[in-house]
Parts: sequence; structure tokens; C-alpha cells
Amino acid sequence: MLKSDRTLLGCRHAGAHRVVATAVVALVCLLAHGWGPGRARAVQYEMLIDVDTEEDLQELFTTGQISEDTWNTLVQIMRRGVDLDRADRESLYALPNLTYDDVDAILAYRAEAGTINDPAALVPAGVLTEAQLLQIAPFLTVSGDFRPLSATNGRLRFQMVGSPVDDRPPSMALQARVTTLRNLSMGLALVSTRLRLGDPRYDPTRDALSVDAATNRLHVPKFFVRWEGEHAEVLLGTFRAGFGQRLTFDNSDRFTPNGIYADDAVFWNPGMTTRCRESTGELADSPCNTFTGAQRITSDLRWRNSLMGAAVGAEHLSLGPGWLQLYAFGSYQPQSIYQYEIYDRGRCADPRNDSDPNCAAPDIYRRRDDLLAPTSEYSFSTLNNVYAEALGGGNVSYFFSRRAHVGVTGYAAHARFLTEGIDLDFQEWSTRPFGGGVYGAVGADAAFGRGMWDFFLEVAHSFDQQAGGGGGLGAIARTTLTWDRQELELSARYYDEDFSNPYGRPIAASDEQSGNRARDEVGGRVRYTGSIANTLNLRASADLWSQPSVQQVKLLTFVRADLTLGDVVNPGLWFQYQNKDLQRGGHLDVCFSMTTDDDENGEPIPCTGEQYQVTARLRLALGRRYSLLAQYRHEWLDDGSTVHDQDMRQDASAFISFRGNPIDPLRFVVRARFLFEDVAHRDRLEQSLWYYADISYRFPVRLTVRLRYDVLHLIDTRDATAVHSPNPEHWARIELQQTF
Repeated sequence: MLKSDRTLLGCRHAGAHRVVATAVVALVCLLAHGWGPGRARAVQYEMLIDVDTEEDLQELFTTGQISEDTWNTLVQIMRRGVDLDRADRESLYALPNLTYDDVDAILAYRAEAGTINDPAALVPAGVLTEAQLLQIAPFLTVSGDFRPLSATNGRLRFQMVGSPVDDRPPSMALQARVTTLRNLSMGLALVSTRLRLGDPRYDPTRDALSVDAATNRLHVPKFFVRWEGEHAEVLLGTFRAGFGQRLTFDNSDRFTPNGIYADDAVFWNPGMTTRCRESTGELADSPCNTFTGAQRITSDLRWRNSLMGAAVGAEHLSLGPGWLQLYAFGSYQPQSIYQYEIYDRGRCADPRNDSDPNCAAPDIYRRRDDLLAPTSEYSFSTLNNVYAEALGGGNVSYFFSRRAHVGVTGYAAHARFLTEGIDLDFQEWSTRPFGGGVYGAVGADAAFGRGMWDFFLEVAHSFDQQAGGGGGLGAIARTTLTWDRQELELSARYYDEDFSNPYGRPIAASDEQSGNRARDEVGGRVRYTGSIANTLNLRASADLWSQPSVQQVKLLTFVRADLTLGDVVNPGLWFQYQNKDLQRGGHLDVCFSMTTDDDENGEPIPCTGEQYQVTARLRLALGRRYSLLAQYRHEWLDDGSTVHDQDMRQDASAFISFRGNPIDPLRFVVRARFLFEDVAHRDRLEQSLWYYADISYRFPVRLTVRLRYDVLHLIDTRDATAVHSPNPEHWARIELQQTF
């Protein structure tokens, strides 16, 4: 049976001045507080999350309803699962649509009942509503009653992506995860790729780098063995970790991390990509200027490097009136990097000297059997296994109660470039600091809660060997007020210009300074979530921040709501306003449509400008097993081009999706999206129609088969579209999952 998902209602008004946009958010928050008791949802996600599968999350991300950070977080939670019988307060709060009031009620029930073997028991006990339980159910795992030592369960997942025009075997992945001996779990991921380049090597004849061409390769990027007892755990293999407010150390994709997490994630990029990324180099013409070179190919399945090594942890060690928590971890992980994020220290003294051509990234040539034969160069490519990062860190925390603790977190890392014969280092805008040596951060965090109020604080100092840097200070404070199942979150942050922490992931704006989001930023954010008369669910946010080094003040506000008119019709309206420089007006020399622009060396240039966005939605429940969702979005944004030097560019997009569950084992979704960028000029940007069908069937033997087929038509009149091949694009994904 399909669960009834909520749609959102907000106020996005494109013609208002930026001050009005801010006032709208503030007004909505004040009204929501003044209208008396209501029900609330957690504030860390942009919308009410009501999904059944990972593919549902993928659709929310693809259609712009949730951010990439939210998508990453929820996918990881869904894959790992949260056990209500064992999870701590922060792990429960990461579940969608729960406030701290809800979380504390779950913990109080667990303490009184002794265990939560059946989450459904929370509904008659008045801890959660039936709707809340249905919304978090896909993210839960149930440990059940006492398991014999020999009990074993797990899953095998195989996926494959390809296209009729591909001339190579499809990209495939096989993932296995097994739990046995009560506390032992193991995981493995194998991935085959076609588009990854070979490892870079130094070419002395050209004083540059060379790589083998892309070909079929098999990788083992993820694996782990984990033992998890009542008070201790040990993990070997690939993992993620995070603590506190994510300021000192976090790569976990969790909103409120606390501990270590096994990592065996493999992702799929819906779409096709450029087959050839070679420029002329030493040849007379680029290999990409042929028919075969210009064709597109299905994107490879991908993964994100995490930590690879060992981690140990101990929790709930009784000490005085509270308990102690200890974690230590070490990692040695080869890393990939974008080709323009490195430079040759033998030719350049300071990568920040953009006037010196020797400080540009080294050329990357295609390596041939005859090393002296003329060859092409690669452009805009990722280089694999460029450097290896050795890292060690840990956390010590003392908990006075589940709502109060103090802790210290720290780590140190060193990057060693693996290519011999050339002295490589990071560009100044890479995530890692340049200059060699050890880098890292040390910080302290604290939390305190009483009644309706929870307060969180973390302060950290980074360190590195960068010339003129050496490290800087970062601090973040966050508080939540929860009452009558409403929630208000207030946060303030300060990140020094020299706070260079590649493993910091605190609350920060999406723009980057020298490769890091949490750097050169001072800001504050207010978020509110609640409902009025059990009909109108509101989500509002206002984030104001500045980059002191460039004296830019920026603003992001949105209001989203969820209007429930019975069980059939759910309309919605969203409003969002963003300004990348409140001190600057006009439409010239701006590029809002991109986070950054790139100069001739591939280095990012911060963009400015404004954006207004209005989204209207309508969901219809067609009985208990079918639903229809339609959405239209109109956007006004500064383009920066000469054709829009007196006005704002307008983009339009719309999609419609039909979901069905005709019988319990069978689910399907059919979706179509129309995109029209720059509605005033059909020959400038993309105009496309994208549609797909996704169907899955669960067999009685616990085998689920899923098939998705996509088609993308480019229908604009650009010169690039005329030679785009293939057009339309076709690609398919097959997934088999066996649980036992």
C-alpha cells in the first residue's frame, strides 16, 4: 500500500525586494509561534520525508526537493538502518520528521519497557503517531528477540547500468553484507568501470604527467569487518566517523553523528556523460572531433572514498554519575583528485601566484606504448590514486546524561603524492592545504539540555604547514527549542579565513573558500518547523552570512509548507530567495547560475547575483494504491550574459509522476520532466524532455527485481544540440537484491 506523502506549501514571490523576502520568513515564523500549539517535524531536512525506497529518495533529489547533503544523509541511514532498541539520542534525531520531544519520548519508553522489539508498540503507547511510524519505518532495522549464535542474515545486491549505444560492457556492482554470531557483520563491494583513467605517472620526455586511457577495470573500493558488542566495537576496512557538531571531524553524512559507521556505499548517476575528454595536445586535431569521440556513454557506477583502516570504540563505560565514551581510528587511503587541483612545486614557489604560468596544473597526456609518439592531452578529468592520505584521530566524551556531555576530538593527517619524478602539491583552492607536512584539527564540544531547550557548542582549531596560514579558529553554537511538538533551531557560526579543515562538515553555506565550505565565514541561521490546525505544515529558514575576506554579505531564505485537504488533494507552494552579495545590485558581471565560475586555469571564481524561485505542487491520492504528483517551478536569476544585462534570466521546469502498487509485490513509477532554461532564448541553454519508467517486483523467495529505463530528448536549437549524439539518449538500470 502506498503511504500518503505530504506536499509543501510556501510563499515564493519573485517580484519582491530582498528585504521583503527576509521579512516574509520572519513573519511566517512569528505567526506560527503565535497561533498556539501545533505539531512539528524535525528541522534538519528541507521537507517532510515520506518515502519507501532509496529510489524515492533519488527522485526527491533529482527533482530538487531535497539537497545533496540531505540525500546523502538519508541514503546512508536507510542502508544501515536505525535500531530503536539500541540507538542513542542523536541517531534517533537523524530519523526524518522527529523532534527532540519525539526522540526523548522514545528513549523514555525504552527505559520503562526495557526493550523495543516491535516499533508498532510506540503508537498505542502515544509515543509516535501512526503517520510518524510509517514515515520512519523504511529507515529502521529490528534486532528482534534473543538470536542464537548461529543465526545469519544478510543481503546481496547486484546492479548494472548501460545504454543501447554503449560499445563497452556495462558498469556493474555487486554488494554483499552479512551479519552472524550476533555481533559480527561483514560487507564487500565490487565495482566495474569503463571511464576511469589509469594511475598517473611522470613523463620525463614532456616534463608532465601521463595516464593510460580509460578501459574496463574491476575495483574493490569498499569492504569491512565489524564486531559490535554492548559496550565496545571494532571495525576493520572502510568506514566513516563523526562527532559533536561536525566541526572538528566528520565525514559520516549524518546530521548529528556520534561514532564510527561502516561504509560499503555505491551510487548511481542517472544520465550519460562525455565519452572523450581529450584535447589536441601534440596531435593535429582532437580525438574528440570524430563521430565516435563525440558520442556519449552511460555514466559509471561510483563511490566516494572514505577512511580505510581500523577503528575501535567503547561506549557507556560507567564512571561516576555518568558514563565515558572513547573512540580511536586510523586510516591509509589512496585518493583521487580533479586534475586542476595540483601543481608542480619544482616549478612554482606559491600556487596563489596566478600570474605565474608555472603555477598552473601540469599537463596530463595520454600514455601510449611508444612513449615518444605524438599524443593527446586530457581535460576536465579526475585522476585516480594521485596521493595517499595517512590519518589518525579519536574522541573522548563524558556524558552526564543523554542530553548533557563534554568531549574532545582531534585528528592529524599527512598526504603523500604517489607519482615519482615530480614534486606535486595541492592548489590553494583544493580541499587539502598545500605546503606538505601534517594537517588536522583539535576541538572541544559540549551539549546541555533541560525541558524544552537543548544547547550545543563546538570550538576547534585547525593546523597545517601552509605558508601564511598555519591554521585558524572555528566555532559553532546551535540551540533547539521544542514545545508542543514544535521546533525552532537557532545557530551561529564563525570560521576563520585560515581555518582549513578538510574533515570539517559543520553547518555552513554551500559556497567555498579555498576548497572548504566551513572557511572564511561568519553567519547565523534560524529554522522553524510546525503545523497549524493539523492542516498547514510550515518549514521556514533564514540564513545570513558573510565572507569577511571579500566583504560579501549573503542571504538564503525559504518558506515551505504542507497543506493537507483530506486524504485526496494536497496542494503546495514553495518560495525561495537567495542573494550572493547583498551589497551589490544590477545584472552585470554576475553568474548566479553557477556556484563558481572558472578562470583559464580551471580555478574557481566566486559568483554573485540573485535568485527567486516559485514552485507549485499538487498531489492526488487515487485510492489507496495509486497517486499522482505534479510540480511546476519558475525561476528568476542573474545570468551574467550580455543578453540579460538589463533583466533576469527566467527558467521553467515541470514534472508529473504517477505511482502505483496494484498488488503488494509490485510497485511502479512513471515520470516525465520538461526543462526550459532561459525561456526567452531557445538557442542559448538546455531545453529537454526526460521521462522514465521504474518497476520492481518482490518474489516470495525474498528476491526483488527492479528495472528502470530512461529517455532524454534535447529539443533546443543550440549548435551543441545539433551534434549531440545520441539524441535522444537512452539508458537502463537493472537491480537484483536478495535478502536472507
